[in-house]
Amino acid sequence: DGRVGSVAVQHLIEQISYVNKAKMIDHVGGVEEGAYEVYNCVEKIIKQDILGCEMTDLESKDLGNKEDSTAPEEEFFGDVLWDAHDEQEQMEAFQQASNSTCELGFEKYFERLNDLVAAPAPIPPLLVSGGPGSGKSLLLSKWIQLQQKHSPNTLILYHFVGRPMSTSSESALIIKRLTLKLMQHSWLVSPLTFDPAKLLEEFPRWLEKLAARHQGSIIIIIDSIDQIQQAEKHMKWLIDPLPVNVRVIVSVNVETCPQAWRLWPTLHLDPLNSKDVKSLISAECNSANVKLTKEQEKKLERHCRSATTCNALYVTLLGKTIACVGNTGNIDEILQQCCQCQDTVSLYRLVLRSIQESLQSDKEKGLLREILCVIGVSHNGVSESELMELYPELTSAVLASLLHSLHKMCLLTYGCGLLKFQHLQAWEMVKLEYMEADENVISAYRQKLVEYFTMQLRVLILICFSFNSQDRVTWRSADELPWLFQQQGDKQKLHQCLLNLFVSQNLYKRGHFAELLSYWQLVGKDKSSMAAEYFDSLKQYEKSSEGEESMICLADLYETLGRFLKDLGLLSQAVAPLQRSLEIRETALDPDHPRVAQSLHQLAGVYVQWKKFGNAEQLYKQALEISENAYGAEHPRVARELDALATLYQKQNKYEQAEQLRKKSFKIRQKAARQKGSLRGFALLRQRALQLEELTLSKDTPDNARTLNELGVLYYLQNNLETAELFLKRSLEMRERVLGSEHPDCAQSLNNLAALYNEKKHYDKAEELYEKALDIRRRALAPDHPSLAYTVKHLAVLYKKMGKLDKAVPLYELAVEIRQKSFGPKHPSVATALVNLAVLYCQMKKQIEALPLYERALKIYEDSFGHMHPRVGETLKNLAVLSYERGDFEKAAELYKRAMEIKEAETLLIGGKATSRHSSSGDTFSLKSALSPNAFLEHGQR
Repeated sequence: DGRVGSVAVQHLIEQISYVNKAKMIDHVGGVEEGAYEVYNCVEKIIKQDILGCEMTDLESKDLGNKEDSTAPEEEFFGDVLWDAHDEQEQMEAFQQASNSTCELGFEKYFERLNDLVAAPAPIPPLLVSGGPGSGKSLLLSKWIQLQQKHSPNTLILYHFVGRPMSTSSESALIIKRLTLKLMQHSWLVSPLTFDPAKLLEEFPRWLEKLAARHQGSIIIIIDSIDQIQQAEKHMKWLIDPLPVNVRVIVSVNVETCPQAWRLWPTLHLDPLNSKDVKSLISAECNSANVKLTKEQEKKLERHCRSATTCNALYVTLLGKTIACVGNTGNIDEILQQCCQCQDTVSLYRLVLRSIQESLQSDKEKGLLREILCVIGVSHNGVSESELMELYPELTSAVLASLLHSLHKMCLLTYGCGLLKFQHLQAWEMVKLEYMEADENVISAYRQKLVEYFTMQLRVLILICFSFNSQDRVTWRSADELPWLFQQQGDKQKLHQCLLNLFVSQNLYKRGHFAELLSYWQLVGKDKSSMAAEYFDSLKQYEKSSEGEESMICLADLYETLGRFLKDLGLLSQAVAPLQRSLEIRETALDPDHPRVAQSLHQLAGVYVQWKKFGNAEQLYKQALEISENAYGAEHPRVARELDALATLYQKQNKYEQAEQLRKKSFKIRQKAARQKGSLRGFALLRQRALQLEELTLSKDTPDNARTLNELGVLYYLQNNLETAELFLKRSLEMRERVLGSEHPDCAQSLNNLAALYNEKKHYDKAEELYEKALDIRRRALAPDHPSLAYTVKHLAVLYKKMGKLDKAVPLYELAVEIRQKSFGPKHPSVATALVNLAVLYCQMKKQIEALPLYERALKIYEDSFGHMHPRVGETLKNLAVLSYERGDFEKAAELYKRAMEIKEAETLLIGGKATSRHSSSGDTFSLKSALSPNAFLEHGQR
């Protein structure tokens, strides 16, 4: 009920408020709503403060541009695609590896590792070798923790390879991830190839370049490197001379270490001595309050003397087995059984059989077998919810009990919310116990997963186009289904799966480029035929796309295809889908929307590779202009466009211009980094906690009012409109008291509240607040100020939505004036404003007023983009309809013919039947779906 329940809770809250790394969520309401709020908060912390992903700058953002805040999922690394799942998996692998509290006599190994770091360059990689389960991962994770504590200036990059053939063992993804982490720490944003062969080839140059920028040592650690697919071939950079401040440590299984690497300096992990064995077993027994007799301890000591029975994993498992029996069973009997197990696999078999015996029915034993087998044959694991859907007879109580036992006994673990085997030996035991290493049995379990994930894709088709639904379905389907078809050798179904646009998009957007390419190679398709098939699938999908949300989704698919083709080196074929994505976004969203800037940026990137620098420069400048208007001049997305332009100028030997832009970008990134805090810190949360603490004191200050506005924006973006309204109203009231009702900050609060009421369909309230905000901004701001332009635009759209076209006209006219003052009378942005006004006049049946606006817009588009640009075609089509309605059929036919010529040229390009053609200004065309003769196009609202 909004009250603190007890003195203890009050004390806890007071303690939390002083803890920097704690986040308190104050919630009153339903359980589901509270859980959703916690989920959003944790997701934000993970993305922003742990992974360092870029978040919207809420402090200066107007809510009036809610759609502007939902920017494309581009990362802090420019155009590089980043998979948060892969990064989370690595963080969890590190935590799991360092989980043990026992040091196992590692001090002597720590000294050797420290000597490597201190040794003069050049020095080859250090090989940490040992048998399976000997503690290599534990050693490296513990040493990493020590280095992070005692050498804060040392940059440590690690990668823990999981099971062979899992995502974590793919060489291209490993190299890409290490490169991105280096870029992240050096604030370097440059194009990064996705071609797996080039990525591996270029990594040594990246390492040298980025090492030169880092002040301090760089240590790269790859655990279980021999589990990487074709490790010797894909890790050639290891044999090259390393930069002077770089050290590399890799761990290998002594039995599978490549021959060429055996010449490197080697740190071999010896079997555990009797003291460490006793310490490990005692720790496990003590945790379960189990006391061993002297005779039992001696028996264990005699048993753990061979290489296979005194490695860390075997001894840990042995201790857990004894502790599990505890005081309830016969310890001597279990000791006798354990002593018959001479390696880890056989001990795992004993563990599994003891779990089976603890189950009450044959049904539960059968479910145990199914769970372990289906997890084993998957690509990256299976979630609990997937298991319950795969086996409807499996209750949550039974599943929870089984998983508790399997996790406790080191058979299973969690990674990215998926259940997977904790150690390779556990999976080997399951294959022997349940499958007898029979490929037919393995294939049958894979087929069960194939049927399940195929059904998930069918469900996706029936779901209304909700991005969240698609993401949740296709992340798992995209990870598992193509891989399962590959393992089954079913090329036909793999081919069909790849042509599901959402599967391919999901793989590509998460950076799994090499995996996607390998699937296409398996079905025997070269790059050109692959591109043609994607085009055909997209055209079929476009025919069924209706409504704004479907069109936005379609634009994303076109962009993904364009970027994929660009990465394949098919530049001429990449232009068409990127251009089509641009057109759809301009029409379905708004010409000033950040996603339009994203399209312009991607298209420019193709022209850069094509060495058409003039075209690229124009597009980058347009993207920069949109980003500055949408986010403000000091946003990281603006820095991205500045970096892109700087790189372009550098390629043209315009070093002075490039250097100016680089400095400007660096200042923006530096400021953003200060606001965000370091990746290992929580500076932003500390700052927010202080702000909230001040708010509780009820001080009326401009900063507190801004914070209230920021919190209102945050709740608004989370769709918690009631709470958002509360904070935004408080912000407005405080600003009016402190700053006066005519201050521009009050206009921001009014604008935000208006956007909120517009969202709630309270149009009368929204109209009143927008009008007040406009009045303040007209008097307080320059005539070409972006904030004034945004309020004008949104109030004009609201008038139009309410049918108040007469009131909308002067605002659309003012929008034309503002753009002319900002960009000059011949800028394409002015033409877009003219078209918007012309469309409004046509809706009011004022064709005479509309005609000169269309003609002027046409002239600007032709001068800016050339006579064959799609925008020229759209404007010609609108003019043709206008002429037809005025009775000038000859002129209408002439204009429509010209529009169709542009469309036909695009069709040729999209169909791959002609090379890309260029207009006088160098822009290319793309296919625009034909509109009915009475449909006027507005480059903004559809």
